[in-house]
Parts: sequence; structure tokens; C-alpha cells
Amino acid sequence: MPNKHQQHFHEWIQASLPRASRLKGALVADQLVGDAGFRCYYRLNTEPSLIAVDSPPFKENNPAYVNIAMALQSEGLRTPIIHAVDFTHGFMLLEDFGVQSLHPLLNDQTVSQLYNRAETLLLELQQLPDNEQLYPRYDAQLLEDEMVLFNQWFVTDLLGIDLEAAEIAMLGSLYASLIESAEEQPQVWVHRDYHSRNLMVLENHELGIIDFQDALWGPITYDLVSLLKDCYVRWPAQQTRQRATAFKEQLGLEIDDQQFLRWFDLMGLQRHIKVMGIFARLALRDGKKGYLNDLPMVIEYSLEAARDYPEGQAFCDWFEHRITPLLGSQSWYVQSQGSAL
Repeated sequence: MPNKHQQHFHEWIQASLPRASRLKGALVADQLVGDAGFRCYYRLNTEPSLIAVDSPPFKENNPAYVNIAMALQSEGLRTPIIHAVDFTHGFMLLEDFGVQSLHPLLNDQTVSQLYNRAETLLLELQQLPDNEQLYPRYDAQLLEDEMVLFNQWFVTDLLGIDLEAAEIAMLGSLYASLIESAEEQPQVWVHRDYHSRNLMVLENHELGIIDFQDALWGPITYDLVSLLKDCYVRWPAQQTRQRATAFKEQLGLEIDDQQFLRWFDLMGLQRHIKVMGIFARLALRDGKKGYLNDLPMVIEYSLEAARDYPEGQAFCDWFEHRITPLLGSQSWYVQSQGSAL
């Protein structure tokens, strides 16, 4: 028997179906694999298919989702059409983008063509106008708050290490350097999780964007490094750097390749330090243990970037002496056998 909340959700869905959608029999809501948030997604047995979302309003910023979706759609970009919304209960009824994300299509033969499309879309997104009411600033405080998740959730809670004062100081010094690098970049629209699982291939081969509700105004390399140093698929470092510098040429930035790659790599280090903390938190706090299996690749990305720059060297040495010896005893840790998947 459905509980009171589920019953209300189902009643709301039936009352909110758009006129153009027809139920094929009694309402069936098949739950889909969710994302890292607290939202639950259901595919409905309607024609055409729709997605119902149960997104707790006390845990998710549903107005931001709706407002950003409308802003992107007004610029001709493809996000799911919103057919109905109930902000009080956190219910939404969305266009169904289907099941085909970019991720499973990527291989050595397709990567160039598919990333070209993803980068073309990113260039369009980075031309979006600023709106301080809609897009919070990706400022120093937020960048630091993200990285300190690593200290607590990955180092202490997952691995059981109590950080000493000197270690905390070393990490703080690195974080300050990464924030400085982020803040000296041109600032643009940032999806904040722009990668192959959040880009959907639609029927007309157009790319649709999902999971955009946390968009901010921030560093120009952030989404590029999210795409090219994807936490779920990995390519040879030289290939990644060539794509990054080619993207810089399309931006028309009057800086040399070395400076842009420094921004790109250090932005990736900031992101992957954050991700280590977030994936550990998802496993320990939210019971989403599958994210632990993605940590080895994130660790590799982090150490590669840290090793290449003076400001990351102390972190790299510390990680290899303090953290790496503990990884072998972790059930999720499998060292990568190659540079690309």
C-alpha cells in the first residue's frame, strides 16, 4: 500500500497531466536510478512518456531548477520542459529526455565527434548573460567549503585519519592557491557538473542538459575540466590537454596555452579534491556506496595534477605517504591499469 505522501504524489500526477499526454491504462510510475541528490525520478506510462519528480523542498532548491530551466530554454538551449510544478510538496512533471546519455556512447572511435558536440554546447552556455539573482557567485568561501569536505569525509570519516595541525595547514595552503587560480580566470556561467552522464542525446541527435540546478557564475575552465577529466571515463592526458588548448582557441582568450592549462589543471585539482569528499559523504551519510568505486580514478586525476605544479607538490607527497598506504585495504580501491577506459 502506498503511504500518504505517495498517494498524494500519484493524485497530483494524475491531476497535473498535460492535455497532450494520455495514460496507457492505470497510472504506473517506474522509479529510475537517481542522481547524487535527494530527488526521486519516475517514468510514467503516458504517451508521450513523462518524468515525475519527487524532490523534497526542505533538501532541494526546486525554484532554482525551474528558474534556471526557463532561463536556458529562453536562450534556445534544451532542458526538460516543465509541465507542472508544486513547490510546496516538491513535485514536478517533466519532459522525458529518454535514457541515452553521452557516457555509454564514448569510445576511442566516437570521443572526438561527441566531445566536439559537448564543447560546442559548452561554448553556448558560457555566452549566457549574467544574472546575480539566478546564479550565485562561485566565490572563495564556496570553493573552500567544497574542498574541506575532503578533510572530514574522505580523510577522517572514510579512512580514519585524524589530521594533525601541520597537515591541516598544508591543505589550507593548497586550497588558498587553488582559490587564487580560480578567481583570476574569466568568470562565466558554470553548470558545476558538466560531464557525460548529464548530457543526454535526444532523438534529433541534439544534446540535452540535465542536473543544472546548482549552476553558478564562476571560473571559465570549471565545466571544461568536468567534461575532459570526467569522474566516470578517462582519456590519455595528452589527448585531454590537446582538447583543452583547442577549446581555448575557440574562446579567443589572449593568454598562452601554458597559462590556460595551469588554470585547467588546478581547477581540476580543486574539483577532484571536492569530489573525493562528496563521494565519501554519499557513501557514508546517504548509503550510496556505488560512488566509492569511482574514487580510484578521481585519486589519479588529483595526484597527476598536483605532481605537475609546485603548489601541489606538498599535497602529492603527503597523499602518497599518508593516504596511499591505506588504500589497499579499502574494498573499493582498484588501481587503474591504464590511462584510458
